[in-house]
Amino acid sequence: MQIRHTSATTTCDVRDQSLTLLHPTLTKTVLQVDVNSLKDDWLTDNVITFWEEYLEREHLVHFRHAKVVLLRPSMSFMLIQTPNPLTLREALPDFTRVTHIFLPINDNRNPSVSEGGSHWSLLVVSVADGVAFHYDSLNPANKAEAISTTKKLGTLLNKELRFLDLPDSPRQENGYDCGVFVCMEMKHLLLKKLLMAHSQEKIDMSMGGKAIDAARARKDMFRVMEGFRKEGERRRS
Repeated sequence: MQIRHTSATTTCDVRDQSLTLLHPTLTKTVLQVDVNSLKDDWLTDNVITFWEEYLEREHLVHFRHAKVVLLRPSMSFMLIQTPNPLTLREALPDFTRVTHIFLPINDNRNPSVSEGGSHWSLLVVSVADGVAFHYDSLNPANKAEAISTTKKLGTLLNKELRFLDLPDSPRQENGYDCGVFVCMEMKHLLLKKLLMAHSQEKIDMSMGGKAIDAARARKDMFRVMEGFRKEGERRRS
């Protein structure tokens, strides 16, 4: 499937269980439990939020023309849990001129448990084309949640969105790498496809044939986080 080509800060202070990444462009507080999840566990909301802020402030900021929103896991969860999405207009970003929206999708169905659920997938909405692409490393595990989110986002945008499930997306080999796949797919689709395309150029949004080395990806993400921690220490010294 092709679409047309047509824009979201962490400080590293180790105190108790908190790791506030002291970098001038990042604001997300990362807990030690979040860092630990990068080793060999199911990624927490905080890690995915950190990754989105990292992509925004270290990469997306250099593409002034881009009108891309990386919606936080908490916002995606709020969207799927709210019966009337129009009541969320003030809480969500302004999508008026946005061309693409990235949404981490979680299968948590209990609104009282903010870090619940057991699986992550990625929904990428091309507003210009009216298409929502779903990347699920355990397809079709999160299909129902992704469809529901697509419908509610369509209501917010006042635009009908066509849901497109992509069964050729990279597949995880265990029960806990889904969050890593979401982060790597987000990076690849943003940096290698959307931001590299010329205006009006058709973009192939398929991840078919793209291999994801989850173990290496975890190390790379940890290296990024550790780099901000060291930078924070240097700035405080």
